[in-house]
Amino acid sequence: MKKVTIFWPWLAAILSGLLCTLCFPPFDQSWFCWFALTPLIAAVWFSGENSKGRWLRNLLLGYLAGVVFFSATFSWLGSLGVLYQNFWLRGLSCLLAVYLGVYFAFWSWFVGLIAPRNFLASWRNLLLAFLAASVWTAHEWVRGWLFGGFGWNGLGVSLHNTWPLIQIAEFTGVTGLSFVIAFANIIAVTTPIRLYLEARTRQVRPHFDLTLTLAGLVGLLAFGLYSVQNRQPTEPLRVAAVQADVPQQEKFDPQFSAEIFERFQRLSEIALHSNPPPALLIWPESSMPDPVRDPATESNDFVTEFVASSKTDLLLGTLDVENGKDYNAAVLISGATQEMQVYWKVHLVPFGEYVPLRHSFPLFAAVANQWVPGDFAAGKRYTLFRLTNVAAQIAPLICFEDTIGDLTRQFVIRGANLLVNLTNDAWFLHSAGSQQHLTNAIFRCVETRRPMVRAANTGVTCFVNQFGRVTQVLRDETGSTFTEGVLTGETRLPAESELTFYTRHGELFAKACAAITLLTISIASFLRWRAL
Repeated sequence: MKKVTIFWPWLAAILSGLLCTLCFPPFDQSWFCWFALTPLIAAVWFSGENSKGRWLRNLLLGYLAGVVFFSATFSWLGSLGVLYQNFWLRGLSCLLAVYLGVYFAFWSWFVGLIAPRNFLASWRNLLLAFLAASVWTAHEWVRGWLFGGFGWNGLGVSLHNTWPLIQIAEFTGVTGLSFVIAFANIIAVTTPIRLYLEARTRQVRPHFDLTLTLAGLVGLLAFGLYSVQNRQPTEPLRVAAVQADVPQQEKFDPQFSAEIFERFQRLSEIALHSNPPPALLIWPESSMPDPVRDPATESNDFVTEFVASSKTDLLLGTLDVENGKDYNAAVLISGATQEMQVYWKVHLVPFGEYVPLRHSFPLFAAVANQWVPGDFAAGKRYTLFRLTNVAAQIAPLICFEDTIGDLTRQFVIRGANLLVNLTNDAWFLHSAGSQQHLTNAIFRCVETRRPMVRAANTGVTCFVNQFGRVTQVLRDETGSTFTEGVLTGETRLPAESELTFYTRHGELFAKACAAITLLTISIASFLRWRAL
């Protein structure tokens, strides 16, 4: 019995990490999110009462849960080890989890800081849930930008398939959904404890905490249904997205250039012969073997000849070089004039597109050079692309940029009415990485009320509407998204340039939660100091 008492809190922390993992692809069991944190909360509140360093114990419980979650949910990063045939890269998710686990640790420490002495008052339980949810929201927001940021798989993202619930993101961003889930997890712990205590004392009181929580969820569902039924007027745009499925090791190898050109030519001809033909043809990130804007390259010759013959606007991802700097770029080439518009990627992926502090730590840089031999330069402008004959203004989001709400809204503020993501998820082979990329990206559509077209080299090429619903997906005859092909269809552009609250104000909700977090910690620390 003593061994059970010692080990159950740590097993509970591991369980929370595993339950959180099950909420995301490839498992995608989002219903677990409503109680995934309850084992960790119970471990913090109901164990270690006689421990001298209980605050440290609470930190470690949260850290353990975080390490388990992030190691498991980002296990697809190990695909890089397979791609590069390197044993150490297979453990990349574990290395990342060593850092990301700190965020769970902070939250569990805070939950221990505000641990209640009794659970019989509804107002106290509601306040407890509000504070814990605010801190959870704050740490997810900070995780999205600190040290370059990696905000994937916040709790709210697990609801990506529950479209009526996620419509509140047009006000709060996806972190508002994380707030709701964390709030519900606290109430899911306090309610059974309260029922048990009331059964013992035979004094039953109204459960306003549970009632208001359930009413809030029903209200969110009602708002979601209302939003979808009262949609704004839209205009159609015919689009085709090509998924060439070029293996990562072949993309920049000169001996495969002719094969790559032939593949894009063949697939694009299929799209151009559809009826009616597309007004915009999209190729994925880094689609060509060398810089398209360089007149001396084979890629420039191929692309300019193709556009001149097709007379269709072409949007593609390419490497770009200017003033001795390398850029990850998107280029739109007019089918009528062959004029090129260019966008340089603003948000670079740490350790993927650049190595932080490369020149400050030469030994570290020497090790990293094997996989990231040089750094891309970051763009500074949120450039919009304009089509030749259609009143569309395109936000060209490259790679993981479609997972960043604050970046995406900058394009929409400037007039974008269509989000286009050019991505290359071939780095992660046939893993859950590409599906997780999509689940994080669809919230940009809800936050901004703009549709999205995604063109992937391999992974998930699809259309997403302004409510975050995937309307078309490219699949092969077996149902797999890891295939070559072309997705042709119609996306609906908003007829009016109305901006959502989130687009205008950004992460205001998350920042308010961060302020509440700082205020609560200050007050709690002061009260404890007074009590000494």
